[in-house]
Amino acid sequence: MAWTPCPPVARKRGFTARMLDVIERAGNRIPHPFWLFLILGLVVLVLSLVLSALGVSVRSPTSEGTIEVVNLLSVEGIRQIVSEAITNFTAFPPLGIVLVVMMGVAVAEGSGLISAAVRRVVSSVSGRWLTFAVALTGIAGSVASDAVIIVLPPLAAMAFLAIGRSPLLGIVLAFASVDAGFNASLVITAAEPLYAGISTSAAQLVDPEYVVSPLSNIYFTVPSSIFLAALITWVMEKWVAPRVEGLELDGPRAPGNRRKSSVGTAGRTAAAGSAERTDDAADSAERADEESMDLSSAEKRGVRNALIALLAFLSLVAGAVAIPGSPLRGEDGGILTGPALMHVSILIAIMFVVLGVAYGATVGTVTWAKLPEFMVNGMKDVAPVLVLFFVAAQFIAWFEWSNIGAVLAVTGADLVEALGVATPLLFIGVILMTFLLNLFITSGSAQWTLMAPVIVPAMMLLNVNPEVSQVLFRIGDSGSHLITPLNVYFALMLTYLQRYRRDAGIGTLVSMTLPVCIAVLIGWTAFFLLWYAIGIPLGPGAPVR
Repeated sequence: MAWTPCPPVARKRGFTARMLDVIERAGNRIPHPFWLFLILGLVVLVLSLVLSALGVSVRSPTSEGTIEVVNLLSVEGIRQIVSEAITNFTAFPPLGIVLVVMMGVAVAEGSGLISAAVRRVVSSVSGRWLTFAVALTGIAGSVASDAVIIVLPPLAAMAFLAIGRSPLLGIVLAFASVDAGFNASLVITAAEPLYAGISTSAAQLVDPEYVVSPLSNIYFTVPSSIFLAALITWVMEKWVAPRVEGLELDGPRAPGNRRKSSVGTAGRTAAAGSAERTDDAADSAERADEESMDLSSAEKRGVRNALIALLAFLSLVAGAVAIPGSPLRGEDGGILTGPALMHVSILIAIMFVVLGVAYGATVGTVTWAKLPEFMVNGMKDVAPVLVLFFVAAQFIAWFEWSNIGAVLAVTGADLVEALGVATPLLFIGVILMTFLLNLFITSGSAQWTLMAPVIVPAMMLLNVNPEVSQVLFRIGDSGSHLITPLNVYFALMLTYLQRYRRDAGIGTLVSMTLPVCIAVLIGWTAFFLLWYAIGIPLGPGAPVR
């Protein structure tokens, strides 16, 4: 019979628990992002009517004229809203990018490659380096999107238990690394083209020709991965481990109470669902906990062949780009303006397909018939995002047509300039605003879609590149996920903890993750300010200033 976690033992509630209760009650009053975008869109329509009637206008930052608020509730405005609704959706920059990339990632997940790669890393590292290895794996695992947060915590618990340390520490470490380090990665992830598409839409409110590349932050995110892994390791060992390892284990998976594990087959956890599919996620997590960390000989060959395929693919692309006149270069012969960088999403998707096929062909999980099935499953996971994108696209379009975004950007830029706010303080303000909003809006894409139309244009008018604004969002979007019960995986982590300690509750988890949350906020902000002071580019063609 499956074990049902016991309810947490009642304890005297401290300040942190009471604060989280307030946040949870306030957050529960916030509607689903679908309704949030719809409500904001309606607010834009009403504001366009009122501000237009009042004759609100600002100077144009690009010409000698002025920018006036346009009434979208006029006859012409309503006609435009109805006639261009479909076009707004189909032309929404992140739409095609997300669909294409997720089809490729779905093949790698469905073949079992991502699960095997995570298990390979965790099981092959010595105890001395295990904390850092799990931290870096969790950060780099963002390439698998939500799948890594389902697979890694139970595996990390098993790894820590195997070397005589608390499995609670492994769970918290994996959770903290994946969630706090999601916006930093050693490789290109599906989030890169998504954020770039949203940033491009926002930047074009000021400069219609501006395009943010999916590689625009790569120079910053790769070193950030190493930095955050080291920072999280230090915080976990210095502050969290002494507290966690002093807790008694009394759950059904505690030493002496654990049932025997069955050895799973390749890829049993590979098809884990997205954040919106929590029931499927919990089922996949249960299977992950029962799966052996040790890879079979076939799985080891599969991972090796996938690595060889990766090197071959990257070499082929690099060789093609290096050839003068290559179709992967721009019309002017430049690399930065060519499809290899400006439309890197299709190459990312193909790369994941190649890796998934190389692994799956070795272990027998991929056939010609299964390949499209994996892609279909990947599209099922994207369905909630598509619904969100439809209303988000309308909101962005209405915001642009009304000129409210431009008015806010110019007004805000003038105010900041008049106050003489130092650039570093401006950066810190954007990071803190993102951090606080993140307690209530835990979807990164939804939050950036809301913030970008205001933040990006305003910063551009202050001579701050959109790529910099995107980095500031990345930093603020990390960390606070760990301490908000609104995070869909917060409850899942409680379930994991209660397998080893029955009375683990919200306060237990928050007390373990709060030090990481604060450290990532302060540490990563300082890391960026140092990066900015030195003047290192954020990515190809993306100077930091």
